[in-house]
Amino acid sequence: MKSSKLARMFAASVLVFAIGNLVSAQETTVESRPRHRRYKVVDLGTLGGPFSYGSANGDGGRLLNDAGVVSSYADTQDPDPFAPDFCFDADCLVAHGYRWQRGVMHDLGTLADGYSSLAASINDRGWSLGASQTGIIDPLFGFPQNRAVLWIGRRMVNLGTVHGGSESIGIFVNNAGQAVGISDNGVPDPFSMFGITQIRTFVWERGELQDIGTLGGPDAVPGPGCDNRRSGVVVGVSYTSFTPNDTTGIPTQDPFLWDNGHMIDLGNLGGTISFGQCANNRGDVIGQSNIPGDLVAHAFIWHKGKMKDLGTLGGDISEAIWINDAGDIAGSADLPTPGIHDAVRWRHGHILDLGTVDGDACSRGRAINSRGQIVGGSSDCRNFLHAFVWEDGGPMLDLNTLIPSDSGLQLTNAFNINDRGEILAKSVPLGVSPIDDEDLGHVVLLIPCEGDDDCKSNAPQTMSVSPTGRAVSNLVAAGTDPQRPANARDVLVARQQRMARQYRLAPVAPAK
Repeated sequence: MKSSKLARMFAASVLVFAIGNLVSAQETTVESRPRHRRYKVVDLGTLGGPFSYGSANGDGGRLLNDAGVVSSYADTQDPDPFAPDFCFDADCLVAHGYRWQRGVMHDLGTLADGYSSLAASINDRGWSLGASQTGIIDPLFGFPQNRAVLWIGRRMVNLGTVHGGSESIGIFVNNAGQAVGISDNGVPDPFSMFGITQIRTFVWERGELQDIGTLGGPDAVPGPGCDNRRSGVVVGVSYTSFTPNDTTGIPTQDPFLWDNGHMIDLGNLGGTISFGQCANNRGDVIGQSNIPGDLVAHAFIWHKGKMKDLGTLGGDISEAIWINDAGDIAGSADLPTPGIHDAVRWRHGHILDLGTVDGDACSRGRAINSRGQIVGGSSDCRNFLHAFVWEDGGPMLDLNTLIPSDSGLQLTNAFNINDRGEILAKSVPLGVSPIDDEDLGHVVLLIPCEGDDDCKSNAPQTMSVSPTGRAVSNLVAAGTDPQRPANARDVLVARQQRMARQYRLAPVAPAK
């Protein structure tokens, strides 16, 4: 009896101990589960006018480096001297490129006082690349002249043009200090990608500007570069001949990889229009190519001499926007329902649907960092409504739920994320209808934080602006954006039209 009683007491104590350990383990597991990261919101402000702007060159422009320094452009309060015919921005105010660091926005200035400039790229050395108006109307083109400009610290360098040219624009600058851009060469071109003359890609380094040539046709234009840190590498699109195709009325356009003086034709997926977007340090290239018939386009990756169709989510179209050094790709792809597209990640050729923010119909992935974090925008398929972040394992998180509730801002989409996890996003005041691609609002920097005090957002009026300027409330009118382009030509024309509007270049004809 005593032995049986002792056995029961021992069993009960073991059970209590086990239950206690289980509860403790459960509590530890719950406590140690990773919580969704929160962010401090820093409104970067402006240079005195109502708006600050995102990438002038479209998706894939790097405006945030790994040190948390931002370079882009913002309104001043001065009226545009070229108004009303050639306003640099929709509000007809002068805008200047800036470099923002540790709460201070530095005005980068212009080549001619009283005119506009912008920064379109930044490297990890803090160098900014973009363009500045020179203050004159170009006699050849009949619109304000632009010159590619590199800002090294506070020093401004006019990069000039290729031989025979009068216009140039900076596209991206890599960590080696090589600046890549476009310039006309003054040679008449009926197929010009911008205006009326041939357009060439250049590489500038240590005061020397080099025309890198073409794949055999008149024009070559670089992609936006993304996070390209590799020296001597440029990807983009080039005409392969001077002979127009019957279906498109223009010569075939193929993506190229220029690697330290040698230009490679990457081929296509069967269509006559394709382009290269970005490359990583391994030499992988992403882009988009029309498939046979030239009606729709698919994202591709080019790896070790072979181009692979990355496919879709069952619909017609996909787009690859950003690639990291591991080969992971952020972009979007169509679902079987016409007009519906989701943000996606490709890894080793396999596509993963990232979904949308709850209640939204569509989304687009716009950037990825070395840790595989993806940012972008969730939308009604016409306007971005909610900026998101996605980490491996998901789900997609609305960044508006991860910032202080008193920020007074609605984050509409995120377009850069660095390796520290800091995010660059667009915003509008709460209650304002977003028209994101009109680029109205303020650019904000989201900084990972811990605790209420650390995460407290700064109000716009606390921004320090140098040398002069003040942050003011932005006003946005209601409206809608066009649907996502269907094929590679539409994408190229949309990018050209955006750049033509921004740089006051000659208008580009709509795609057929």
